[in-house]
Amino acid sequence: MTECKTAQKKVGYLGPRGTFSEEIALSFYRGVEGCFTPYPSISSVIMAVDSGEVAEGIVPVENSLEGSVNVTLDTLAHEANLFVIKEMVKPIRHNLIVKPGTKHINVICSHAQALAQCRHYLDKHYPGTDRVEVESTAAAAYKVASGAKNYAAIGSLRSAEIYGLDVLDQDIQDNSNNATRFLVLSKEPVSAAGVKSKTSIVCQINGEKAGALYSILGEFAKRGVNLTKIESRPSRGGFGLYVFFFDLEGSWEDEQVAHALNAVKAESLWFKNLGSYPINTVE
Repeated sequence: MTECKTAQKKVGYLGPRGTFSEEIALSFYRGVEGCFTPYPSISSVIMAVDSGEVAEGIVPVENSLEGSVNVTLDTLAHEANLFVIKEMVKPIRHNLIVKPGTKHINVICSHAQALAQCRHYLDKHYPGTDRVEVESTAAAAYKVASGAKNYAAIGSLRSAEIYGLDVLDQDIQDNSNNATRFLVLSKEPVSAAGVKSKTSIVCQINGEKAGALYSILGEFAKRGVNLTKIESRPSRGGFGLYVFFFDLEGSWEDEQVAHALNAVKAESLWFKNLGSYPINTVE
């Protein structure tokens, strides 16, 4: 796949060029006919899929160190009607990059999650340096390359290569187990029967009913359906009201999973099935 110039199948990702989302896209769609379209924010990628502007979109949803990417969860729950069709987990390696000739660093910029994932490194080596959040790691690299004086960026080796930057230090993340989970989104669901798969749902339960969450969890437990993640987010319906995201092993096409989902839907005030999808790891 290439950058979009024709009416080919389009895949959106968090841009500009050089983001980890683009690396995932290049790896996963290698040899596939189509083209890529970069977007300036995660929400704009999601809404481009929802509007039909692109056929599929790649967004980060969770980091092994910093947890969930809330804008992804909130946009999927409240603003778009999409399905997850693939999941990919990629090890993340951060690097400190600067414009050639830079002698002093007064500001370090990057995506909020990247800054957080390198917090201890920055505290130790650049304790008095300002930290500025931007939309993506590649946007940080572009900002540095564009001439922001005494700026450094945290980004990928690919972004340093693309924007002609020098790498001052490699692998500066605080934990070597740093990895990010990415989702591929589409307007249509896929079949995940017969492969290692996961299902994601989001629902709102009756918070005024004692044991409501316990009852929901019991629907999975008594059918032997294993939950891999539970997370709550504000429902946007008032203070103290929440929706719950559940990830579970298996596909909605599995009998016990289907029964559990139907039972949870019946007990929920509001329910959305985000789809069943295969799990992949990209090295």
